[in-house]
Amino acid sequence: MKIVVFTGAGMSRESGLRTFRDSGDGLWNGYNVEDVASLQGWWRDPEQVLRFYDMRRREVLAAKPNNGHMAVAELENEHEVVVVTQNVDDLHERAGSSRVIHLHGEVLKVRPVDDDTRVMTWHGNLQLGDVDPWSGSQLRPHVVWFGEGLPMLEEALSVAMAPDVDVLIVVGTTLNVYPAARVATDTCARHAFLVDPRPPALHLCNLTVFAEPATTGVPRVVRHIRALS
Repeated sequence: MKIVVFTGAGMSRESGLRTFRDSGDGLWNGYNVEDVASLQGWWRDPEQVLRFYDMRRREVLAAKPNNGHMAVAELENEHEVVVVTQNVDDLHERAGSSRVIHLHGEVLKVRPVDDDTRVMTWHGNLQLGDVDPWSGSQLRPHVVWFGEGLPMLEEALSVAMAPDVDVLIVVGTTLNVYPAARVATDTCARHAFLVDPRPPALHLCNLTVFAEPATTGVPRVVRHIRALS
């Protein structure tokens, strides 16, 4: 079977990674989101932005894939699986998933401020003066900020809307972030599963909902998929 897995913050939260959406006032670890996740914030105070993503990079490197990530990777033993994630960590890859589309970028990668095609892996701190060796341009985190487009959206939608998709699995997302949520709402999948302790409204045919965390819900989905095979 061909399976598309669409994951949000709820998947990585169970590995100890929080996002700004986890706080009700738009603050994350003392930072105003607009100051660290927008081009305006970058041009106003790039050092603050770099410090913020240094912290996030360290947190991602310290985190480990949870049972939800591992269950998704396990599906590749029997099926064709594509993961589309809104998360900027690499936990799906570390769990063993081989095809992962990152809609909002990757915090363990950087790129020049004037060229979004030259992407490099980066695990240490990033400072002013760290430049692209080819162009000499300052490097910035390879994440999508407010006001920027989603360069991987077209590929993600083409995967989710393909007529041969058998199963869609949606995990840990509010489905409030558009256009990313279209990966779930515009699917052509024959069967759909939704895993979230507080399931959002998702109107799809043959939808099964598990109102529980990813660490328990995704393994249950895997068992249901085996029954469909």
